[in-house]
Amino acid sequence: MLNIISNCWALLLGMGLIMIGNGLQATLIGVRASMENFGTTITGFMMSGYFLGLIFGCKTTPILVRRVGHIRIFGALASLASTSILLQAIFVNPFMWWAMRLITGFSYAGLYIVAESWLNESATNGTRGKLFSTYMLISFSGMAGGQMLLNLSPPSSFELFLLVSLMISLAVIPILISVSRAPQFEIMEKVSIIQLYRVSPLGVIGMVFSGMAIGAIYAMGPVFATEIGMPVKDVSFFMATIILGGFLFQYPLGWLSDLIGRRKVILLSCISGASISVFALYFSGGEIISFFIIACVGGFSLPLYALCGVHINDYLNPTQMVAASGTIVLLSSLGATIGSPLTAAAMDLFGLNAFYGSIAIMLTSIFIFSLWRTGKRPEFSTEETGDFVPMHSSPMSASLNLDVTLNEIETAENKDTEQIQDSFDELANDLESQDR
Repeated sequence: MLNIISNCWALLLGMGLIMIGNGLQATLIGVRASMENFGTTITGFMMSGYFLGLIFGCKTTPILVRRVGHIRIFGALASLASTSILLQAIFVNPFMWWAMRLITGFSYAGLYIVAESWLNESATNGTRGKLFSTYMLISFSGMAGGQMLLNLSPPSSFELFLLVSLMISLAVIPILISVSRAPQFEIMEKVSIIQLYRVSPLGVIGMVFSGMAIGAIYAMGPVFATEIGMPVKDVSFFMATIILGGFLFQYPLGWLSDLIGRRKVILLSCISGASISVFALYFSGGEIISFFIIACVGGFSLPLYALCGVHINDYLNPTQMVAASGTIVLLSSLGATIGSPLTAAAMDLFGLNAFYGSIAIMLTSIFIFSLWRTGKRPEFSTEETGDFVPMHSSPMSASLNLDVTLNEIETAENKDTEQIQDSFDELANDLESQDR
């Protein structure tokens, strides 16, 4: 294990710093927007710019890398992300901030893609499991740890904006001085949303609505906590608790899905998360029990991305998994782009507790659709499915999927779009013939 980490320490350190900066930035922007009285609905639309930027970044980065090279693109995107947060400290305006959030999302998508490609390039089939687990631990720890930095200076000042910029700039140094070989990758989106829906309706709908819940949590969580009167310290603990809950619940829920089936665990996770979200309406911020409750809300909501993704992959062969990875991220990002402003508007119309109510409705929607699908198509037996693999919301998630070997990834990238789409149509026709 130490040998694996020693070979990739610079990449892991750099990604850790990037995740710390991202975790701090999202919460800082939400808290500061509340302090500046942007308005809840306006803030929701402003925060959605990040998720829209992720979509554009995922589509554009591979093209840019092919034109000017991975090192130049990585440095340029890091500079862009570092600059955008500084401009937000100078120009305190919701429309300017929306544009900067769009640029931030675009930049982070590219940084994730290139860095994860380097990470995958430095792994072998024998070391990918431990390397991926370490990467997931660093990602979630960085996001949660970034929340604690919110306490270093008042959010109303410029120092925290400067700190985010510093984190991004520092992250680039160990990565660029230690990595030289260009990673071989191509983000493939060779499958349409309709084709993927025909293969796994629950997986697609689950991805969209879980993305909506994720967008609501990350974008409006800091706003909700600030507006109900939590001090900055409690806001940071509030958001860190949500993130750590999502990380800690992911593995037990994944293990349970291997044991009793994906659909049952998706049903369990949705009804549990929705019920706890309703229960949370009766507790005010700052109480110890409220932090336990929010940990459970995050614990049952955030892992749904991985559960729905693995549910889709259960139907696919390795080549199809790689081909569908970009579409899976697109679905989640679209959901997050919608979820943030919808939740904000609900909070304006029905009160601040609509934050929890919106999450409950999103999870209930997945629950109802899953129940309907239970009567339409029989589920795979646990012997027919692969093992649960925690998924990061990146288009490189298929490349880091332990069920897909490096040779299979290369094979998938060499297949043309028409061949892959034909294989999906054939699979969809076969599955639809089994529907009741």
